[in-house]
Amino acid sequence: MISTTMSLTTSKSMGPITWDDATWILTSSFIIFTMQSGFGLLESGCVSRKNEVNIMFKNAVDVVFGGLTYWAFGFGLSFGNKAGSNPFCGIGYFFVDTAAEEMGILFSTYVFQLSFATTATTIVSGAMAERTKLLSYIVFSFLNTICYCIPAHWEWASNGFLRSLGVVDIAGSGAVHVVGGVSALVAAFILKPRKGRFYDGLKAGENPLPMGNPANTLIGMFMLWWGWLAFNCGSTFGISGGKWKLAAKAAITTLNSSMGGGMVGIFASYILLKRKFDVAFLVNSILGALVGITAGCAVVRPWEAVVIGIIGGTLAVGSAHLLSRIKVDDPVGAVAVHGVCGIWGMLSVGLFAATDTIENTTQGRSGVFHGGGFYLLGVQLLAAVVITVWSGVVSAILLLGIKFTIGLRMTEAEERLGADYVEHGVGEEDDLPFYERGLFSPPRHRPLSSHTIHSMKSNASINTIADSINDNVNLVKRQRPKAKRFDRVVPIEVMPGEVHETDISRNVENGSNRINGCTPIGMTGTT
Repeated sequence: MISTTMSLTTSKSMGPITWDDATWILTSSFIIFTMQSGFGLLESGCVSRKNEVNIMFKNAVDVVFGGLTYWAFGFGLSFGNKAGSNPFCGIGYFFVDTAAEEMGILFSTYVFQLSFATTATTIVSGAMAERTKLLSYIVFSFLNTICYCIPAHWEWASNGFLRSLGVVDIAGSGAVHVVGGVSALVAAFILKPRKGRFYDGLKAGENPLPMGNPANTLIGMFMLWWGWLAFNCGSTFGISGGKWKLAAKAAITTLNSSMGGGMVGIFASYILLKRKFDVAFLVNSILGALVGITAGCAVVRPWEAVVIGIIGGTLAVGSAHLLSRIKVDDPVGAVAVHGVCGIWGMLSVGLFAATDTIENTTQGRSGVFHGGGFYLLGVQLLAAVVITVWSGVVSAILLLGIKFTIGLRMTEAEERLGADYVEHGVGEEDDLPFYERGLFSPPRHRPLSSHTIHSMKSNASINTIADSINDNVNLVKRQRPKAKRFDRVVPIEVMPGEVHETDISRNVENGSNRINGCTPIGMTGTT
């Protein structure tokens, strides 16, 4: 996709690559790599606290092992142009290295595409969270490069068959997000839901597992947000000629789309959740809008980007709810945000794209709403279908192969303890509150003696004691349905109330373990 005197055809741009372009490409690549931090924070905030270290670790695994295989063969299968290269895959540039005259273009292109490849695998990690063995995930990350590199060749290599048909996917709605989203769906289906996520006889939406740290999720969203600017603007693959104009246009359309999507998430949450502003609604709607604009960021107008974002945000929120209704457990909404909205992003090009007269990105074609007929929409739909099928089949083969060899899912006991403790030795079993250990009822503890209680009083302030007991008494962090449950959780309406300092002072002085007529967890029994 680069047209240069060095005959290196590996870019998304139609024009030649200069050293200025290489600088732009590398700078964008470095910013895109910070999105790994954003994904990690977002995912660690969505899962329970007993798994947050593990999910961050997996994001590092994606770069380490996914990066090695992309260097070894992934880049070559995507953009190799040696003898044997064909419309299905490239041949050449395996174990990426080259002579000095080709070094600048090849290496800058490789680094940029590497950041895309690791992103495609990271998307899947969120859908597999809280129940996947780390060793199995490492194997998957090592092999999953094949899932991304072939569609990348189809869309972006000069002889890729989808590009030859005129498919437009500037920054990867199809090759990155549909690939990642479909793989996430397959993974969630094979792994089955987390323990405690769904119950027979109850509607799926009645038992959502709480976010471990919503603030981390929001911080991760912001990191992805600014990283997306590099993702989309950098995909003009340079600033020489007219590319800087397309990069500037991509920036405003990216921002406008995210604003439109965020507006949907805020209003939908306020209306559907009875004046509550839900974090997941906001995050998914903004990210869904960003995925939706990714394919056509440089070829649609700013007002059209707002429309694309509104539709993308609506699809992200709606499809996440639908997947929950059919009991597909996706802890971070990866399938809805990346899979569904990635398909929408591909189709939006066929509707809203205008002919690119600057760099000929659209190869002289335009979308339905700009008088271009249905050809572009048709090939965009074909690309979405082909990439979906490819990703689904390849990821299923990889995951099932792992499942039936070394195993894919953690045992129930390990899942209840949490991957942080089991896989990384972080924390101690007894230090975890029962709801963080995955238990559905409080475990029995040894009673606290009067001596221990008096020691607490002498060594800590009353406020500290109150906070400690409140953490144990107020166990239920989300609304429990009133229907009969089989997990022995005490219904929220009969849980004891808040503990106050006066109650503690009075009962500690009397040597009593009972507060407000009830016995806090950890103080059962008598001395």
